[in-house]
Amino acid sequence: MRIAIVGAGLGGVTAATGLHLTGHDVTLYERAPDLRETGTGIVVMPNGLAALDSLGLGAPLREHAAPTTQGGLRDRAGRPLLVTDAAKAQERYGQTIVVDRAVLHRTLRERLPADCIRTGVAVGGLAEEPGRVLVDGVDDADADAVVVADGIGSRLRARLFPAHPGTERTGRLDLRGTLGTIPGVEDLLTAILIDRHSGAMFGLFPMGPGGLYWFTDTPMPATVPEPEQAREQVAELMADWHPAVPAVLRATAVADVHVDPITRLAKPLATYATGRICLLGDAAHGMTPDLGQGASQAFEDAAALVEHLEGATPAEAAERLGRYDAERRPRANRLMAASSRQSRLTTRTGPAAWLRDTLLRATPPALAARQLAAIWLTRGQHR
Repeated sequence: MRIAIVGAGLGGVTAATGLHLTGHDVTLYERAPDLRETGTGIVVMPNGLAALDSLGLGAPLREHAAPTTQGGLRDRAGRPLLVTDAAKAQERYGQTIVVDRAVLHRTLRERLPADCIRTGVAVGGLAEEPGRVLVDGVDDADADAVVVADGIGSRLRARLFPAHPGTERTGRLDLRGTLGTIPGVEDLLTAILIDRHSGAMFGLFPMGPGGLYWFTDTPMPATVPEPEQAREQVAELMADWHPAVPAVLRATAVADVHVDPITRLAKPLATYATGRICLLGDAAHGMTPDLGQGASQAFEDAAALVEHLEGATPAEAAERLGRYDAERRPRANRLMAASSRQSRLTTRTGPAAWLRDTLLRATPPALAARQLAAIWLTRGQHR
């Protein structure tokens, strides 16, 4: 089939590569003038890595990635709240890796021929006709099927589902950064610190050889600050946390700090497919980052799409995309809701947060591992 993919983010390039490798005629359209995937680090959970493995794309990433070996939640001083044996859990359920976003993007697209990619193209709309979809904004372009992968702010989603309310901000601010290794952080690697006084969070992960990736989640100020101001504000907020926290923040170059208001879909979509058009990744199920499933769910989408379209003829496009929707929507929508619940749990303050911390300390590690397993189910296990 001739398949057009709109949006060359992580989900879009993964789907494009997988569909190309299974024999489809793929064209990938990207609004930006070139493929410059910016950002910091990406945590790829076991289910996301399993999805990439099913496409033959997982193995090269392990050469660039730093595996996580411990985990859990801690208070702002670094004292354990919820202990998980990440190494044991990953031995049973699969590996979690942390990789530089640019390296990840480049690795996922390296088997995609350059002539499949068209940058600097703004797709304005899609018009389904009998037997094909017209791609607005591209001269005389049509396709047997179209994959919408243009991110959480998807313009095409708004056109396809005009009654949907779109996205909403959660009232939280996300900072992310990368830097080289510094001393004194070893005890905090792969841990997430939460604070019952301010409702703020800090996470730190090893990333590749000699690198660190960190994130913070704090209450949203009145206006979105610039990176330097945001870094200083958060470093001041966390000045009395574990000493490694402000040290990491202040050691990160401003150019390596990314600031984003946390955004999610206001409500789940009723379908991920309409006729010969489907949605993938954040365009379909933009969720908060609290379970670390954003990228992994996009990879699951891509793996499912490739499987359901394998061997399909143009006449079968709509029916095959219906199968994709039937598989992906229930799971991804459940994780959207679970991510929002996790956000409410970890950002509590006052007496409710004190009770939360008490319950977390009493949770057996085995139970925590089983809860992770429910999220880390691979496609074969949750279908």
